[in-house]
Amino acid sequence: MCLKVKKKKVKKNNKIQKRNKLKVRTIAHIHIFSSHNNTIITLTSKIGDTISWATSSSIGFKGCKKSIHYASQNASEKIGRTALNLGFKNVNLYIKGFGFGRDYALRGVFNSGIKVLSMHDITPIPHNGCKIKKIRRK
Repeated sequence: MCLKVKKKKVKKNNKIQKRNKLKVRTIAHIHIFSSHNNTIITLTSKIGDTISWATSSSIGFKGCKKSIHYASQNASEKIGRTALNLGFKNVNLYIKGFGFGRDYALRGVFNSGIKVLSMHDITPIPHNGCKIKKIRRK
């Protein structure tokens, strides 16, 4: 005996509309910004729209504990789980900054089970720096 499954319909403004199917997503970008005080991790789509974000402070760490490596690893694992729940299988990583949680944020992404396609370091590095101030004359 077969059961017939009806398509769900949504009523909007007294008009019946069919519910759209979820699109299969494959590739996303994860941006990691690591400063001396905090680590900010953002999950974006291919075109750059922010989907989700997490920081060391949003997980519950306060004060000087935000800058430790354990906090940034937890934040990146949270983003990884979110990406898997949304259907993203592959990610590109973009890393920026010189903070302490930089390497551990990478480990958190790897531990979450997402396949990493590429890693890019986009930390701004000065080539020559600013001009040195002249010595004051006496």
